[in-house]
Amino acid sequence: MTKAELPEWERYPNTGRFLLGRRRSLLSTAEKQRLEALPSDVRTLADGEVLIRRGEVLDCSAMLVDGFMIRTIWHNNERSIVSLQVPGDFVDLHGYALKRLDHDLVALGTARVAVVPHRKIDEVLATDPKLGRLLWFSTLLDAAIHREWICKLEQLQAAQRVAHIFAELWHRLEMVGLGEPGVVRTPLTQANLAEMCGVTPIHMNRSLGQLRRAGIAVFRRGSLYVEDRARLEQFGDFVSAYLYGEDGLGTLEGVLD
Repeated sequence: MTKAELPEWERYPNTGRFLLGRRRSLLSTAEKQRLEALPSDVRTLADGEVLIRRGEVLDCSAMLVDGFMIRTIWHNNERSIVSLQVPGDFVDLHGYALKRLDHDLVALGTARVAVVPHRKIDEVLATDPKLGRLLWFSTLLDAAIHREWICKLEQLQAAQRVAHIFAELWHRLEMVGLGEPGVVRTPLTQANLAEMCGVTPIHMNRSLGQLRRAGIAVFRRGSLYVEDRARLEQFGDFVSAYLYGEDGLGTLEGVLD
């Protein structure tokens, strides 16, 4: 196999999953090489390790290379998980403009991140408007996912919310070359799912039991085993358009002309 035939994440080990399945095909080889040169360091985080704390002054951002991360907000000594990040996500690129975050970024299981100094993003924005717009696109994608989570939290019951979370996660993992048939593998616990859905761990246990009894899916040791993906997506009211894949709202026609 020639180098050109290797998967993107092997040719570009730190940034090869960035925008994969979305608008990565708009990047030239030179732009991919420039992205790969942005990180100044690669860090491995242990499960539960906080990468960024709320209010901390930032001079760099991080791209998730391997593993999962979560955004968390504490209120009245209770934690809410407000997003789940997968490899290829520029997990705190919005921190480039904000300089402080209003939440914590935490590793879920072992995770590896590529650290990009903000001065290097300055250089990209000053010299490559196209690449700058694609960086902006990635932050807007985060916002689209947040909006969908807000709507589903309001509209769906807990068992349906869990189905939606896993249907979305399955789709996002497939986009970056990490999907598997019949199963979504994660380090998530029932407590994590409760924090995502705004319910108690006991309520979450009942909700997962509802999915199992309905023959939709079985949650076991962090992984969701699914017999019928279409049923999971229907039960969770999941439609992938908001993820801006290249086969949906992310169609490339006319983009960056």
